[in-house]
Amino acid sequence: MRRDLGFWGLTAIGFSNIVGSGWLFAAIYAAQTAGPAALLTWVGAGLLCGLVALVMIELGASRPEGGGTVRWPLFASGRLVGTLIGWSVLLSVGGTAAEISAIMQYAAHYLPGIYNGHTLTAAGLAVAVGLSVLLTALNWFAVRMFAQLNNLVSVFKIAVPVITVIALIASGWHSGRLTDHGGFAPYGYAACLTALAGGGVVYSVNGFQAPLDFSGETRNPRRTIPAAVLTGIALAVAMYLALQLAFLFTVPENLLGGGWHGVSFDSPFGQLALILNLHWLASLLYADATISPGGSAYVGVAIDARHTYALAKNGTIPRYFMKVDERSGVPRRALAVNLAVIVIFLLPFGGWQDIVSVMGDMYLLIYAASAVAVAVFRAAPGGGTAGWVPGLRWIAPLSFAVASEFVYWSGWHNLRLALPLVLAGLLIFLVMRRPGAGGGRAAEEHDGTESRPLVAELRTGAWLVVYLATLTVLSWLGTFKGSGRLPAPYDSVTVAVAALAIFCWAVRSGVGQLTASRTAAV
Repeated sequence: MRRDLGFWGLTAIGFSNIVGSGWLFAAIYAAQTAGPAALLTWVGAGLLCGLVALVMIELGASRPEGGGTVRWPLFASGRLVGTLIGWSVLLSVGGTAAEISAIMQYAAHYLPGIYNGHTLTAAGLAVAVGLSVLLTALNWFAVRMFAQLNNLVSVFKIAVPVITVIALIASGWHSGRLTDHGGFAPYGYAACLTALAGGGVVYSVNGFQAPLDFSGETRNPRRTIPAAVLTGIALAVAMYLALQLAFLFTVPENLLGGGWHGVSFDSPFGQLALILNLHWLASLLYADATISPGGSAYVGVAIDARHTYALAKNGTIPRYFMKVDERSGVPRRALAVNLAVIVIFLLPFGGWQDIVSVMGDMYLLIYAASAVAVAVFRAAPGGGTAGWVPGLRWIAPLSFAVASEFVYWSGWHNLRLALPLVLAGLLIFLVMRRPGAGGGRAAEEHDGTESRPLVAELRTGAWLVVYLATLTVLSWLGTFKGSGRLPAPYDSVTVAVAALAIFCWAVRSGVGQLTASRTAAV
């Protein structure tokens, strides 16, 4: 792959991947859930994502590699963990399908026949597939062209939210909104945690890791990646805070009779602009409702291709998909298989919320696996890290616990489907371990890992299976759409304690297998 990306190209990739359809909906859902206290939710999400990003930055700076986020768990925790995390990442291609579905739902304002209120119609599905093909075609050429096109989209995605904030505030500012209608936290401060997942805040801020997946195509990655990732998070959180403030202070008083719970819009900022007689702004917003998710889907297609390339390199899927076009430096076969996966996700789900509710949690698991990986590399003899992030001794376990809470707060109604789907990756692991399947000794010789007995792999990676099972059980017992048998705040505390215990187990197992592998090599 060619190292054609610099700071601004990477920052634009990260920002564009963060800002998709979330900015058009998250402000109202967060306000409905937590009232004005939603402002704290955005700040908290930014800080928590920044903490997780520090781990990802250290890994990206230490081991720059295309699709690194699915390579690091393999090296640190063995083939079982690498397969399960890789499988969850492959499933998370559904996130790109969600953005494409969002475009269709917004475009229904102009083309009513493509969406029936719940799912895409046959005509809508045909348009969605055509858009998926177009986005794949745009990523078919050199990465430099990808970055230049993404920079143009990112400029528009920054300009429209800024114009929206200024126009809404200029149209009328209702003072006292932070204290009226039940006070600053009308539903309690615990509602801020619910808003992280239920209000779409985590989904909106998620995506900051995008520059890391292009670390193998970056000029001077050890200096460029940290600045690009943190700058992308800071810009996105600042934009979301401004949008949340504009929404809180400009909603007409007559809509707040039932409190913040009672405020309801199908297209929040677009309909609010129409109510305030800002028809020009409404037209701009409906146009951007296609461009913003389109920009995120555009970046998503590129990132998914790097992930699929890395999965083939891992031996999780056939190595046929690892081929990189020599002239363009793009993994075109990986692009093609991801196009098929996107279309498959569009067929049964269709609606944006249906896709996000199941697939949105899966990628959060990569954060937990990355925290384990950086701790393993740091602790293993000769493991070595770049040393760009001080305090990794406490940042890594804290990041693991934060990622676990993010997953847990998503709620039982999502996790009861998402986590068992990830555990289904066990079957892929066992199939690929069969003689001649390409995931055993041949895969290990190709990617540099040591050939290890099946029992040893199961022993090293058992922590992830237990981790997923534990989160599933605690989610059922807890208060986030679960049975409530484990009341708040003890449910979140239990998740944190269990996560830290499993983290210690995972690091010990990873260090043991790395040490054994190096001893055997010597």
